[in-house]
Amino acid sequence: HIEYLIKELRLEKHMSLRELHRKADVSVGHLSEIENGLKEPSFFVMVRIAKALNEPLEKLYKIVY
Repeated sequence: HIEYLIKELRLEKHMSLRELHRKADVSVGHLSEIENGLKEPSFFVMVRIAKALNEPLEKLYKIVY
C-alpha cells in the first residue's frame, strides 16, 4: 500500500513528517492521513511527495494502480 511505502521511504531518508511537509508543500495533517491510510493522495500530491523524497514517481504510482 502507498501509505506504507511513503512512510518507509521517508524514514529511510531520516526525514521527519514536518521536513517532508516543507519539501513537498503538503500539510502535515494531510501527510499524516495519507501515511495512516485515512486518505488517498491525489496524483499531484504524489508528484510532490515523490520529488520531495527524491524518488521516481513510478515507484509510488505503481503501488496505487
